[in-house]
Amino acid sequence: MKRRHIAAILIGALALALALIWWFRPSAPPPVVAGGELPAPCRDLNFEAVPYVVCEIDLRSYDIGVFHAGADGKAFGSLEKFDKAMAGEGRPVMLAMNAGMYHEDLAPVGLLVENGHVEAPLNLADGEGNFFLKPNGVFLVRKDGKAAVVETNAYIAARPEVAFATQSGPMLVIDGRFHPRFKENGVSRYIRNGVGVRDGDTVVLAISRSEVSLGSFARLFRDALHCPNALFFDGVVSALSNGDRMIVGGKYPAGPIIAVSAKKPTTQ
Repeated sequence: MKRRHIAAILIGALALALALIWWFRPSAPPPVVAGGELPAPCRDLNFEAVPYVVCEIDLRSYDIGVFHAGADGKAFGSLEKFDKAMAGEGRPVMLAMNAGMYHEDLAPVGLLVENGHVEAPLNLADGEGNFFLKPNGVFLVRKDGKAAVVETNAYIAARPEVAFATQSGPMLVIDGRFHPRFKENGVSRYIRNGVGVRDGDTVVLAISRSEVSLGSFARLFRDALHCPNALFFDGVVSALSNGDRMIVGGKYPAGPIIAVSAKKPTTQ
């Protein structure tokens, strides 16, 4: 009887342990989508055995901006919700991509300028995580329509008049040089997205379709896309939509969002 009693206790303990493991198991990430028609300025590209979607935006033909919240002041929260909101307002976008890190409430971690208004200030603090892997930087579109990616301290020194801006980190390429803390091919591998600027009229967005190191991602921008300055936006939650459906990424949350649309004709 004593042995049966001990066995019953052990079986019960094992069942409880299995139940706890199941209950506290990590939730599965949202499925990654890899479909949908590519927007006009985008193409598929393979670099160092990693497939990418690359979008080269000529600002003489397209408008580009950074967005975060709707008319109600609440963060859009995802590319899907943003696309639907823009379509509902009669302002459909050609492509949209997450454009920087965010807090749990979806507020930007760093600078956000939307339509010339500073929605969130520059973040000069030190901390853990990619945003604080300094030097970090700012993607901006000036009020004269020219774009740039600049290191954060250079942004402070220049004090440009901007229409749109988002701060993220780390910088991938700085004046043709790689971020000083990058390894050639580090062990950290995620689906990643970022932005580079080839010249004042050409913005290059890129998102990987499979996992990639920061070192290889930086080489993509400098060596394949010929961007002397490039900025990392995010990893894991990286996503790209064509304004109607997802091309890369799942139903991930989003803070700042970069969006491209056809340039409106000017009236005389």
